Amino acid sequence: MTFSSAVSRLPLLLLGMLALVSGVLAGLARLAVDVPVFAAAQAGSHGALMICGFLGTVIALERAVALAASGLSWPFLGPLSAGSGGLALLFGAPLVLTQFLFIAASAIVTAGSALLFVRQPAIYLATLTLGALSWLAGNLVWMVAGTLLPAVPWWLAFLVLTIAGERLELTRFLPTPQTARQGFAAIVIGLLGAATLSLWFEPAGLSLFALMLVALAAWLLRHDIARQTVRQRGLTRYIAVCLLTGYVWLAVGGLLGVFGGLVPGNQWRDAALHAILLGFVFAMIFGHAPIIFPAVAKVKIPYHPAFYLPLALLHLTVFARIVGDLAPLPVMTQAAAIGNALTLLAFVLTILVQVFSARAR
Repeated sequence: MTFSSAVSRLPLLLLGMLALVSGVLAGLARLAVDVPVFAAAQAGSHGALMICGFLGTVIALERAVALAASGLSWPFLGPLSAGSGGLALLFGAPLVLTQFLFIAASAIVTAGSALLFVRQPAIYLATLTLGALSWLAGNLVWMVAGTLLPAVPWWLAFLVLTIAGERLELTRFLPTPQTARQGFAAIVIGLLGAATLSLWFEPAGLSLFALMLVALAAWLLRHDIARQTVRQRGLTRYIAVCLLTGYVWLAVGGLLGVFGGLVPGNQWRDAALHAILLGFVFAMIFGHAPIIFPAVAKVKIPYHPAFYLPLALLHLTVFARIVGDLAPLPVMTQAAAIGNALTLLAFVLTILVQVFSARAR
């Protein structure tokens, strides 16, 4: 198996995009929005499709491309397994098969990340490895528990640590004080400890987990190189704006979680989860897409000020959704969720327009 060319990686990206579209529509179905029947049937799988099927495939592909520089092809089995897991969910395959595919994907990403850490012991690679390990732990918890609810903090840790690890890689060029690095390590340990605690003492564990998210957001806002690069222009400033505003949403989601917002059944749960998974995670995706996709798919995505439009829509619709959740105003929450979906569509279209414009020039 070889994925050396961009064309050979395209099916993996398409599997991820299929999970994204299905996951978004399944999320709308949970809010009583009329969607196609196949998507409505996946309402209960919204989280698995978005985190494991879409984000898992994309992150696994990014990690595999990094390892391909060493001549390794087996890491591509990671995105293949994650994408196949999303496909298995959509086609109604036995749940155990879906879970096995996601476990295989996360195990491969963990092995690849650990290999990078062994080659170059560094705190950012250790963080990426722990992030992948959290995904594996969450998938195992899902299989053992028979429900995905106890897996959620592990899946959140997977995404948060993956992003934090990648940001830490760039922050190493700054003279970060030793105490700050020790503080970062303490936050990561606290985050994983809280996720473990939540398996037996759910409310206490999830509140502590949320407190660690707030601490991590504060750390990133204080030490990320984006604080300096936001003074530059063009793509560099755009990425910095995505990062800094995303960290604010991570803090908001964490604060809601401190007061019980991450506990299943809590009326603030939708607001807390979507502040993190939409406001934070997708702001990171919006910011990094012009860098990551050219590396993965070998296409040019020239910067254009229009990139700010979907970013502004993202923040506006996430804010409206949180207000709708907290008020509570179900109609506002539903309208904001539709706005969330249209924002993602606007972002994809903006990227595609730039790609085809670059090819035409």
